[in-house]
Amino acid sequence: MNEDWDLLVSFLPSDWQKLAHETGTLKGLRKDKSVENLLRTLLLHLGCGHSLRETVVRARKADLADLSDVALLKRLKKSKEWLHALCVRLFQEHGVAVATHGDFQIRAFDATTVKEPGRTGGLWRIHYSVSLPSLACDFFKLTPTEGPGTGESFSHFPIRHGDYIVADRGYSTANGIGHVVGAGGHVSVRVNTSALPLRTVRRGKLFDLLGAVTSLKRAGTVRSWPVRVDVKDGMSVTGRVCAIRKTEEAIRIAHEKLHRTASRKGTQLQPETLAFARYVIVFTTFPESSFTASEVLEWYRIRWQVELVFKRFKSLAQLGHLPKYDDESAKAWLYGKLLVALLVEKLIHHAVAVSPWGYNLEAASTAQCVA
Repeated sequence: MNEDWDLLVSFLPSDWQKLAHETGTLKGLRKDKSVENLLRTLLLHLGCGHSLRETVVRARKADLADLSDVALLKRLKKSKEWLHALCVRLFQEHGVAVATHGDFQIRAFDATTVKEPGRTGGLWRIHYSVSLPSLACDFFKLTPTEGPGTGESFSHFPIRHGDYIVADRGYSTANGIGHVVGAGGHVSVRVNTSALPLRTVRRGKLFDLLGAVTSLKRAGTVRSWPVRVDVKDGMSVTGRVCAIRKTEEAIRIAHEKLHRTASRKGTQLQPETLAFARYVIVFTTFPESSFTASEVLEWYRIRWQVELVFKRFKSLAQLGHLPKYDDESAKAWLYGKLLVALLVEKLIHHAVAVSPWGYNLEAASTAQCVA
């Protein structure tokens, strides 16, 4: 048990104990102030999936801590900022990746929801940014799913000058595009035809998007058109619409999904909806001199890997089952689950890529020798 723990500690950020003090995790605790014992106890709950009551029994028998389940819940809540800081440190270890064929940074944005168990369980939304092609996460944020400013939006993310952002149609709004461009970034976002009005560049008339894309008669045909998006305060953003026609099989699948959704909601599909479903349409401000229309669409295709990251996290850490206590404990629990998932990924990466014994000798120099 101790040997495995020493190995796991070697994968934690080097300042993991210091972060516990800086975030006030131990403040106000009268006994069992060992940072190591606290983390081990929390991981019994977070990593092994034991209930609070079972966790305190196991911690007591292992001489890690002597506390009640109520006290453990309080410690979990007090550890929220510490667990978050540990996650951020593990993200930062990846560094900021630069695409291999050019001096630019592609970032893919997405969001996912996690639900507390039970009929009345609350929902949370994780906003997540991944650099491509490395798939290193460079930002995440947790918000409720209800209330102003909690939906999918570029405004949740820090935008750096020169960023190249790729996102799905949930982010397809004029104000969101204006937020990215105003911060010095470039954006490629799948067009939500009902939420993003496009206009011609010169005269500012509504752009006939359906008329344009229906000129693509064969699968794989790609074209682009100059357009502009009017944002707040009378400002506008000039860019391109890039579109590709799907294969007949992909069109059939898209139409079947639309019909199922309409049947479930009791609504009637509009002919324009079925027509637009034959194409993938992306609005972009990526410079035309550096990105052809085909390259813009290829980068959009790659963004689906962000969704795989979410699915992997939910699988590794049971991220889709939030315990129902209160907002602060739920957030702490979620950050702890993210920490578990990140540690698992780091362990797997080292086991596969670093050495046959599965860990970095320098990082594990303080671990006990294997007898």
